Amino acid sequence: MKITLSNMEFHAFIGCLQHEKALGNQFLVSVTVFFDGSKAQESDNLEDTINYQQIYDIVKAEINKESDLLENVAFRIINSLKINILKADKWEIELSKLNPPLGGKTEKVTVFIEG
Repeated sequence: MKITLSNMEFHAFIGCLQHEKALGNQFLVSVTVFFDGSKAQESDNLEDTINYQQIYDIVKAEINKESDLLENVAFRIINSLKINILKADKWEIELSKLNPPLGGKTEKVTVFIEG
């Protein structure tokens, strides 16, 4: 089974440029967790599944730490999820910076990581 939290939006201070650190930017994060959900399907009990509020809270905590690189933030998110949510078999993270400052119109730049 998998659960996906799609396009959680955050304002954060991630980037190498000074104005990115001062003003921040908008970011989208999608997280997919793969796990055995068979017990939850029968029990209808939150304790038998993955609590996606916990996923959201972990993502929010990690993205709110100032960083230079998307790669670093995605790595921290996946590591924190692995440490705090033990029922998961596999994680996939998609982290996007909207309107990156590249000197021309670019919708977003995205980093994918799995573990």
